[in-house]
Amino acid sequence: MQDEQRYQKLKEIIKIYLPEDVSVDQVGQESHFIEELNINSANLVDIVLDVEDTFDIMLENEDMEQMQTVQDALAIIDKKLQHKN
Repeated sequence: MQDEQRYQKLKEIIKIYLPEDVSVDQVGQESHFIEELNINSANLVDIVLDVEDTFDIMLENEDMEQMQTVQDALAIIDKKLQHKN
């Protein structure tokens, strides 16, 4: 799976949890989940669970703590997928 495909899949996951005042068009790779996208911690956990299901990976607590931005999430997904193969 190419980087752009992973990014689009991640955006589809994030879109579900965005508050009404944030558009999916505002989701960029540098977007901070909590500060910029206004995603609360409960929804961030849901995003993590959806990422695990979508990409068939397991995220540890330390991975979740490092996942501050969309780019962080993509880097963690990439790392987990590489270790899986």
